[in-house]
Amino acid sequence: MYLRDWAIAQGIHPHTAYKRFHEGTLPVPAMRVGPRSILVNVTADPTLPKVDSVALYARVSSQDQKADLDGQVARLATFAASNDLKVTTIVTEVGSGMNGKRVKLNKLLKDPSITTIVVEHRDRLGRMNTELIESALNATGRKLLVVDNTELNDDLVEDMVAILTSFCARLYGKRGAKNRALKAAAAASYPTVEVPGYQVTPPGGHA
Repeated sequence: MYLRDWAIAQGIHPHTAYKRFHEGTLPVPAMRVGPRSILVNVTADPTLPKVDSVALYARVSSQDQKADLDGQVARLATFAASNDLKVTTIVTEVGSGMNGKRVKLNKLLKDPSITTIVVEHRDRLGRMNTELIESALNATGRKLLVVDNTELNDDLVEDMVAILTSFCARLYGKRGAKNRALKAAAAASYPTVEVPGYQVTPPGGHA
């Protein structure tokens, strides 16, 4: 079997498989048979065990917390080494745990070659619904490892500010549209239009 086909069957990116071949860390025997052709001896291991590829993910909410990223990575690396996990990728990111559009995390979740994602705390992955992400990973034979299941409150205030900012933008946006509609109705009908909770007087009118 060609190395590329073997890699795809194992859920590994072909580039990662080629890199492991050159490093001599491929879990099955393989040999080069041409300038661009590498054959894997699948008969040497007919079960084709899936190779674990571990990613460490660290996150902080804002730039002023960026110094903590190195500490997170160091603690994650220590955990991985003590549990014999082979780390192939380290991802660090600055962004709110409430933000579902974090580019680096989304790229990591979409990468089928990554079989295990390790985070220090569950809320490093996200503030809400991380169980759904874990279920999606498990459904594809991948997994999430959480080093410490206790919750953190270090950036909870910033996450709450992000929620309130979004809420207020939606709330006051709707109110602004409603006020414009009421003013238009007042100008087209009576000098004063009264609505429960509102009193709108068009230019030149009297309340």
